[in-house]
Amino acid sequence: WGRGIAGNVYDGDTCLAYVAEVSTGKDGSIRVERMVCAVDCGIVINPSGVEAQIEGGIAFGLSTVIGGEITIRAGRVEQSSFLDYPVIQMDQMPKVEIHIVPSTASPTGMGEPPVPPVAPAVTNAIFNATGKRIRRLPVRLPAAAGGEK
Repeated sequence: WGRGIAGNVYDGDTCLAYVAEVSTGKDGSIRVERMVCAVDCGIVINPSGVEAQIEGGIAFGLSTVIGGEITIRAGRVEQSSFLDYPVIQMDQMPKVEIHIVPSTASPTGMGEPPVPPVAPAVTNAIFNATGKRIRRLPVRLPAAAGGEK
C-alpha cells in the first residue's frame, strides 16, 4: 500500500493536486483505491460540473496508467477508437474525494487540467508501496518483483 502526490498548474491558471492511494498484490496487480483532489479554478459557478470534470479526468488518466496503450505496427497506429483503446471499468474506478478551494479569481478551465497529474500521483504511490520507480505507461508490475526494473 502506498500514497503518492502530484500537482499541475494548467496554462498558468487552474491549480490542481492529487493524492493517490494504491494497493499492490504479490501477483503484480495494482489497484488505485482512492484519489483525493484539491482544485483552485477561480470562482466556481457549477460545483457539480467541476466535480464531474475531475472524475472524468481521473477515469481517463487511469485508463492510460493501468491499461491504455497506443501501439504502432508497420508505421500505423493500431488503435482507432475506444473499442481498441479501452477506458477503465466502473469496478476499477477508485473512491474520489474533491476539495474545491474557495477563490475570488476569475473562473478558469476545467476540461484538461484534471488529466496530467493522474499518472505521476499513481506512479509515485506505487513507488511508495514497492520502492520501484515506474518509467513507462501503462504500468506493468512483474509478478513477485513488485515493480519495473
